[in-house]
Amino acid sequence: MDLITDAKKRAAKEALKFIKDGMLVGLGSGSTASFFITYLGESKLKVKGIPTSKASEKLAKFYGIPLLDPEKVSTLDVDVDGADEVDPQKRLIKGGGGALLREKITAKMSTQMIVIVDEKKCVKKLGAFPLPVEVARFGFAATKKEIENLGFNATLRLNKKKNHPFLTDQRNFILDLKWNSPQKITPENADLFLKSIPGVIETGFFFNLATKILVGKENGKVEIL
Repeated sequence: MDLITDAKKRAAKEALKFIKDGMLVGLGSGSTASFFITYLGESKLKVKGIPTSKASEKLAKFYGIPLLDPEKVSTLDVDVDGADEVDPQKRLIKGGGGALLREKITAKMSTQMIVIVDEKKCVKKLGAFPLPVEVARFGFAATKKEIENLGFNATLRLNKKKNHPFLTDQRNFILDLKWNSPQKITPENADLFLKSIPGVIETGFFFNLATKILVGKENGKVEIL
């Protein structure tokens, strides 16, 4: 087992300490969240969950975790999910797996959000990881142009075979953005500018949502932020 994978597993296992019988739990997406779902399924905890992606749903069903109808639930006790970047203000970039819309809805409806990451996801400043932005397929070229006019480099995400655009579970496109002048724009302002563009559905910025961040360290420890 490599050190990063081991660190992810330790953070995921630590998150179980915050789960109690009877809780309604948001089940995040991505490699670290998958470890959490696995540990949750192997535990004796009696909970119900809402998965944030089809992949997480499949994994939860495999382990027999009872699932809720997201159209009938307005609040959750806790959401456990990973992140692509975490800064010292607990601001996040998420969406590397393409599930950012469902992830943000689930995080927002939860009383607390527990973020589980390995230490390499912790950065001093957001932006090294491309910012995922979910956009409507209709008028896509115009939306992309408006985003680029703000000073971003926007790249259409492709599927694994690189022969078609990647589609989210909502059948939308993902643009991965790099900031041309990150020192001239704050993440909060970038988020507002992007959301003002018709066709932009959601960004991968997660602000004021993470209540606890569990950081798996390569030295074998887990730090709680």
